[in-house]
Amino acid sequence: MAARHQAEQESEEEEERQKRKASAAGQKEQQGQKGLSFKCLRSFRHKISGDNWRRQQDPGLEAGSKEPEEKKIALELLETEQAYVNRLHLLDQVFYTELMKEAKNGKTVPEEVVKMIFSNISSIYQFHAKFFLPELQKRMENWSSHPRIGDMIQKLAPFLKMYGEYVKNFNKAVELITVWTEKSLPFQELIADIQKRKVCANLTLQHHMLEPVQRIPRYELLLKDYIQKLPPESPDRNDAEKALELIFMVAKHSNTAIAEMERLQNLWEVYQRLGLEDDIVDPSNELIKEGPVQKISTRNNSTSEKYLFLFNNMLLYCVPKVIQVGAEFQVRLRIDMDGMKVQELNDMQFPHTFLVSGKQRTLELQARSGEEMNAWIKAFQDAIDRKEKRSESFKMVVRGLETGNPTLKTEELGCRAPQWVRDNLVTMCMRCKEPFNAIMRRRHHCRACGYVVCARCSEHKVKLQYDGNRLNRVCQECYVFLMGHVVLEDQEWKHKGILEKGAAEISGRSLLCSSLQLLDKNGKGGMRGWFVIPWDDPLVLYIYAAPQDVRAHTSIPLLGYQVRDLPQGKAQHLFQLAQSEQVYTFLADTEELKQRWMRIMARCAAGIIHPEEGEDVDSCSEAE
Repeated sequence: MAARHQAEQESEEEEERQKRKASAAGQKEQQGQKGLSFKCLRSFRHKISGDNWRRQQDPGLEAGSKEPEEKKIALELLETEQAYVNRLHLLDQVFYTELMKEAKNGKTVPEEVVKMIFSNISSIYQFHAKFFLPELQKRMENWSSHPRIGDMIQKLAPFLKMYGEYVKNFNKAVELITVWTEKSLPFQELIADIQKRKVCANLTLQHHMLEPVQRIPRYELLLKDYIQKLPPESPDRNDAEKALELIFMVAKHSNTAIAEMERLQNLWEVYQRLGLEDDIVDPSNELIKEGPVQKISTRNNSTSEKYLFLFNNMLLYCVPKVIQVGAEFQVRLRIDMDGMKVQELNDMQFPHTFLVSGKQRTLELQARSGEEMNAWIKAFQDAIDRKEKRSESFKMVVRGLETGNPTLKTEELGCRAPQWVRDNLVTMCMRCKEPFNAIMRRRHHCRACGYVVCARCSEHKVKLQYDGNRLNRVCQECYVFLMGHVVLEDQEWKHKGILEKGAAEISGRSLLCSSLQLLDKNGKGGMRGWFVIPWDDPLVLYIYAAPQDVRAHTSIPLLGYQVRDLPQGKAQHLFQLAQSEQVYTFLADTEELKQRWMRIMARCAAGIIHPEEGEDVDSCSEAE
């Protein structure tokens, strides 16, 4: 009996272990399908700050080895770079290439989705495989006669700025993988098939895609160690320190992008907890502080539990839901930050009390301790101060409106007729940047500044002196200036995206700009637009629909591309940009313009960003 009881118990325990194992596998598979949680991205910087990612030293390089310490770190940089290039090869030449091949066959997802997922990974791979790694290998081979890597890193570090685009796109890329894994079975099966291969080391696509996000901080840590180990008299110290400064700036840019993604993710989580409208996830919002408080009732002198969400532009006054189905809280009141005041109250009956006074409501709130009360008051006051500072800055911008249209000073707005921007020079509203179309979004001219704007951005009318004080349609910015009514506070100081560079602005300081035609795959037709390679961003070709557009239609990273000349036929001046299976075909108006574009593109694609002596770097062909 005892033996049988023991056998049954062992059987039950084994069954329970199998259930837990199956459950864990199911969770792992579900995570693989949904991709990385945002906590993974949020925590990677803390992991990098430790040494757990560093390789184990080879036995021959342990303490007591005759090799100098700085060489050991340089060798570690070389080994990790070789492994990193292999990872980039997997992303670009395996995942991206195979997914793009299937997309072109129409079996998985649209080609544009694949391009959006992998962003500029091809340019990153080409840079490291053809430039950074070969240069580093040469330095280590010649270490005995030339023991330095600082000058090499200093020369190549500016190209690492291209990581900014990849990091900014990372969250969107993971989201696209999740969405299309659920929508497209062939897409899911192809990714799963690649992930089963030995080269993937049992890691998901999303984990491999995280590697470029982690790479820049690792460069920074390795270079810091390298400098610390250098002898004081080392000839590489000065170059290495300058290289570290450049790497630090690139890392700071990447960290800023990651912090921005974290902020937006936090807003989305709050949105889910509150079940609010989409305005809560407006990119200009920022969650400053949240937490429970007690609301003091002035009627019955009692308290009740409430929950506050303090943003940069508003306070949400909430109550916890009894039945938490869906939203966790219910919003009772929204108080705008504009005009808000906060102060401590000396209340003997209710200690740790403070007053929040806004235009919509005044609240007496009690914290759990004096320390918590001070933290709330400080958070409120900081938010109020920031709001007031932004309002003052906005008023200064409004007063300085002439910077947006140098042909008309602010004191002349409404007093003299402006020069109108021609319709054919813009394809989108010059205020909100929304594209025009023939049905829903028509072009209008602001009668004060002359900008081409949409109906939504020109719904106001004011009396203009130059037109006999008759009412005229004006844009919102001019309405603010002429009438003194601030209506755009929530749209101020939005960060410009990578495509939000005005065509006219960067054309004035470019290596080359002109009209070109980008042909379709069959070479029979395509888009004609305004093409620009900026002086301060020479690794990217920006494509605008028109010369005065305030936002680029698209962009092409040039690094690693090959420039091909095509035979002239039927008086057509054709040339191509090619990398792997990606080919762009361009049509220039003249042979001379074609040769200029080929020369500039070839040098930018090779990473030669400084102009040749005597070369004209700011010559744009006349806009049509």
